[in-house]
Amino acid sequence: MAAQKHTGLGRGLGELFQQTTPAEGDEVRNDGMPEGSQFKELPIETITANPQQPRSVFDPDQLSELSESITEVGLLQPIVVRPLSPGRYELVMGERRLRASKLAGLTSIPAIIRPTEQEDLLRDALLENIQRVQLNPLEEAAAYQQLLSDFGCTQEELATRIKKSRPQISNTIRLLKLPTSVQKRVASGVLSAGHARALLGLPDPESMEKLAAKIVAEGMSVRATEEAVTLAESALPGEPSIAKKPKVAGEHPRAATIEAALSERYETRVQIKIGTRGKIIIEFAGEDDLDRILELMA
Repeated sequence: MAAQKHTGLGRGLGELFQQTTPAEGDEVRNDGMPEGSQFKELPIETITANPQQPRSVFDPDQLSELSESITEVGLLQPIVVRPLSPGRYELVMGERRLRASKLAGLTSIPAIIRPTEQEDLLRDALLENIQRVQLNPLEEAAAYQQLLSDFGCTQEELATRIKKSRPQISNTIRLLKLPTSVQKRVASGVLSAGHARALLGLPDPESMEKLAAKIVAEGMSVRATEEAVTLAESALPGEPSIAKKPKVAGEHPRAATIEAALSERYETRVQIKIGTRGKIIIEFAGEDDLDRILELMA
């Protein structure tokens, strides 16, 4: 079956930027978005390049790579434009994304439309909206990257505003470095953020894609994935880098299936012992991780 072609934002990230025009006379809307700002899918032909764009040279290989990603995953970061006249817009931020979208054959592109003097208000509104919108890990990474690159937001400011640690934000943004095929699995929920972060420890995209396929096929937990990556890092050239989990004699046939499902659910290692008196062992790393698992259980 051919992969479905995505042409816009994921549902979660679309909600983050999706706004409607306010009533006339409102200075700032009650949702925090500055008046006049809105999200739309715009025809590419209606967008004029910014004549003051300081960047004039774009690496063709990088454009081609981004174009392929857009074809497979969709454009996760909208461009920013300002209105020129009815139905016409001028690009403010995102020329590389616009060029790659044209190269991918798209006829429309997701865009934030806003008056240019309201950049700070828009940035602050998007920071607030991140906390209330449910984003998948890849959408979350794209939203962070957009705020850092387009709106001059620092990682320290972002961490403070959304109450997350700076390393957590950095690790989330790194998900955008995954191969396109792996990004698709993360975006669809087939792979968790924990799996994705573990895969980034592998040396090349091919190894990431192979292990990602193995995770899906065998229902590997995050812990098992981390162990496989560690083995791959320590393996000598020419040796197999991903070890298979040995089967235990007498193991109940349901145990492995339940372990895989719970490990995926809680993003940690889970052991199941089925017998006259059964046992479930759920591993956690510190009290914060325990609280996270208990919330999922609740």
